[in-house]
Amino acid sequence: MKPADAKSGESAARKINRPSFSFRDLAIESTAGLLGRPGRLALTALGTVLGIAALVATVGIAETAGNQIVTRFDELAATRVTIRPERTDSRTQTSTIPWNAEPRLSRLNGVVSAGTKSDVDVAGALARSVPVIDPTGTTEFAIPVVAASPGLFGAIRTEMRTGRIFDEGHNERRSNVAVLGPAAAQRLGINRVDHQPAIFVGEQSLIIVGILDDVAREADLLSSIIIPEGAARDLFGLQAPAEVHIETEVGAARLIGGQAPTALDPNDPSRLIASVPPEPQRVRGDVQDDVDSLFLVLGGVSLLVGALGIANVTLVSVLERTPEIGLRRALGAARRHIAAQFLVESTVTGLLGGLIGSSIGIMIIVGIAASNEWTPVLASWLPFAATGLGAVIGLLAGTYPSWRASRIEPITALRGA
Repeated sequence: MKPADAKSGESAARKINRPSFSFRDLAIESTAGLLGRPGRLALTALGTVLGIAALVATVGIAETAGNQIVTRFDELAATRVTIRPERTDSRTQTSTIPWNAEPRLSRLNGVVSAGTKSDVDVAGALARSVPVIDPTGTTEFAIPVVAASPGLFGAIRTEMRTGRIFDEGHNERRSNVAVLGPAAAQRLGINRVDHQPAIFVGEQSLIIVGILDDVAREADLLSSIIIPEGAARDLFGLQAPAEVHIETEVGAARLIGGQAPTALDPNDPSRLIASVPPEPQRVRGDVQDDVDSLFLVLGGVSLLVGALGIANVTLVSVLERTPEIGLRRALGAARRHIAAQFLVESTVTGLLGGLIGSSIGIMIIVGIAASNEWTPVLASWLPFAATGLGAVIGLLAGTYPSWRASRIEPITALRGA
């Protein structure tokens, strides 16, 4: 036989004897490797499950919470306009806000409610709930007194605990009535108004008609005594309202901010300064970005922990299956066959973890939203992307262990067995 014929025959023999390893064989061997140790598979996938679940849940909660924050902003901050006189120097303030500011502003289209608010100078007088002055001073308190028009309570969104607010009739008659903030009521020892309790500010008596429970704006009123502007003019010499608070319809704040100074001071509207909220869309984007960034960092850390778990368990599996790898190599399996099998196993593990983790993350989002009566918000692509990300994490985590498995020599593995 010629040397060329011998070489070609030997090459043909190698081709005939070389074992084939099809995709079907790879799927069978990988499935057997995974299902052969179901407990380990569950524990390995658990890291990815937790990581993906944390990622999906945190991103979904971030979007849901961001939506609630933005909605709250739209309802509260974006509908608030404040009008104040321009300060001429550090000691005086021009009195350009008229007493009838409330009816003037109510004629503007887009105004829901408007009212004036002024801090009253009581010349150091203390407040008490008993007519007799205690020489020890234990029943007297320095509590701020605020003058308000009836519309202020609607403009700042007050909630009443008991009683009622004073009305325009009280204001016009200059009645000596008052509404207490909850902190002020607690200090004065008043918790009900059905017997018309009275308090004293210095020597001036005031009948309590209501006690606030909460306010959405102007939190200083929670610890104040609130009286009608008419009473403040008679009792304490209030000269003019200090500021105006306006509740507008959504989207009308900037328009009202431009019109209100003219409505209040047609001769010289420049003497009044209107404070309007920033553009809602810009604030919406800033809030959403901040919340998303925070929760994405937390989700990324959780996902990193899951990836390290897959890599660690896959590497341990390689070490434990060294005799098996050596036997496969001895029977003709190539390095790429060994590497492909471990890569498929780690990828499938990550895929299963991503699928289960995405489902758990969605359930967490829905559960938290339902418990807080929120509307759950989640991008439609996120569950699919998270599942694919689980597979990618498994693939990357199994790269080094599979490479190490492919470098095992048959004789070394068999000798170690």
